[in-house]
Amino acid sequence: MKLSGSFLSIILSGLLVFMLPHNILSQADSSNNPSDSQVTKDPPAGSRHSLFTGLGYGSNMIWLGSTISQNQPFGYGALTYGFNNELYVTLSAVHLSGTDPFLAFFTGSLNYNHVFNKWFDISAGLNRYQVATTLPDTLFGSFTYADFTMGFDWKLIYTKISLGGLMSYDSQLYLQLRNSRYFQTPDFFKGKVNISFDPYVNLLMGTFTQAETTTGPPVVIFPPFRNWRTTDGQNSTTTYTRRFGMLDIDMGLPIALNTDFMTIEAEAGYVFPVYKDSGYSRPEGFVFLLSAYFRIF
Repeated sequence: MKLSGSFLSIILSGLLVFMLPHNILSQADSSNNPSDSQVTKDPPAGSRHSLFTGLGYGSNMIWLGSTISQNQPFGYGALTYGFNNELYVTLSAVHLSGTDPFLAFFTGSLNYNHVFNKWFDISAGLNRYQVATTLPDTLFGSFTYADFTMGFDWKLIYTKISLGGLMSYDSQLYLQLRNSRYFQTPDFFKGKVNISFDPYVNLLMGTFTQAETTTGPPVVIFPPFRNWRTTDGQNSTTTYTRRFGMLDIDMGLPIALNTDFMTIEAEAGYVFPVYKDSGYSRPEGFVFLLSAYFRIF
């Protein structure tokens, strides 16, 4: 990540510490919620309120089957407020390597989680991605994403089924099936520290658009990157077909060092595009994320 030596860049890089999009790497929108980390498990006695900060670095931001960072490394940070260990509000900002302005886009999210019993829980989220005014043609058009997730604990594996909708120039439907197996070491350092592992496999299904013209091969379009109807100029020779099918399989191994006030996590993953088309280059290969969460209160 290249940082300018100017005074403004120093200030902005400091502000990044207070903003972290909690779903920044995983295909599953809610899989990296701060409420899943050890640092949020035991709120202070007698308090229903909590506040966290975080920061991190990743090799490529892949989200809903597309590279939202345009295959660039990225840095990020956030401030998260939690109420009653169930409701979380997050404000965040993202810096992309080699991109001007320094903060390429911002996100705001509202997430609710509720555990009914030992084997069933639910969560719901509303997320807004707002790109800098000079970058929509380079990165993506600003959009809103909402999802509802059911979690089932089968003892050997934990299954999340997520149904989400992307609201941009066009509405898009996504379905994700995520299987994981969480385990951790016994506590050490007088019971204050442990190491956890949460390997997962995630299947992503979604809506995509195929544009066919009389003058060239079909082109596959994955939002929210462009207003493709406007870009096409309403060409009467173009036929658009909407389809729903399997898009990607991604897998990863997050390893976290957990204390009662801090979680540091490293995640290595691999993205395998199931749907491939000569008209669209989908992200594929290894990705890496390093992040840290800190409890303020």
